[in-house]
Amino acid sequence: MSTTVATQVLDHLPSPQQQQVRALVDRAHSTDRVAALNEQALLGLDTTGTHVLAEADGQVVGYATLADRTAQLVVDPVRRRAGLGTRLADLLADRARAGDTTIRGWWAFGDLPGAAALATRRGLDRVRELLRLERPIANPEPPVTPRPPEGIALRSFVPGQDDRAWLDLNALAFKSHPEQGRMTQDDLDARIAESWFDPAGFLLAVDAATPSRLRGFHWTKAEPGEPVGEVYVLGVDPAASGQGLGGVLLEAGLAHLADRGVQTVELYVEGDNDPALKLYRRARFTTAATDVMYAAAEEARR
Repeated sequence: MSTTVATQVLDHLPSPQQQQVRALVDRAHSTDRVAALNEQALLGLDTTGTHVLAEADGQVVGYATLADRTAQLVVDPVRRRAGLGTRLADLLADRARAGDTTIRGWWAFGDLPGAAALATRRGLDRVRELLRLERPIANPEPPVTPRPPEGIALRSFVPGQDDRAWLDLNALAFKSHPEQGRMTQDDLDARIAESWFDPAGFLLAVDAATPSRLRGFHWTKAEPGEPVGEVYVLGVDPAASGQGLGGVLLEAGLAHLADRGVQTVELYVEGDNDPALKLYRRARFTTAATDVMYAAAEEARR
């Protein structure tokens, strides 16, 4: 295509451009069969940050964003192999340098060849893998809610009551995780406001004698009417490890998703998280895709 592509860097995206970016992500998904932006980036479309737009004929054909020193970008499938990805990456890097910020990593969802080539041109190394696992849950046998360990009870999350306790446990369970362990009340509120949020599918393992004391959780996600559900996040208090609580929470969440009519469940797990991978492999999850983070060598050591 010969139509001129104009680029600009914005601190805030107007609402029409937000909708166009979402449409761009949908077009990319139709071609790549993988989401070009993750949930954090999509939730950040209407917040102040670093937004790089590429537009042609009044339509957004490329987008890049930087949040928490992590970069993501997407190019319209019909505009690829023309240097637009490089332009977006250069503009994003220039804005980061102007703000005295270093980019900690660049996400490449689906580990696509084009993203790998762009990373190579920028001298970036492969520093992290995030695996997407999945399994059917209706066959051969639907999961059932298991009996929790002695002294532990299962109940649903109560918004406004369990927020602080959950945030504290989440930070403890994911203290070494670069994104999940940093969740704030605002992050939690944003997800509670999403159309898919269902407190009945946000399962808590609590002390039977003190129900306000959390020992673990399994937050499931099921979009209304969609056949695919998600193990959104599962965590256990390190002090309660070794009791099989992770497996109990996993099966309880799968049973909830099966009751919702979900046919396939997916989840994301770090490629080097051996204990979690062991749990999920035991539950018959298999690898469906791999997301990769690329970074400059000096940044990977920080």
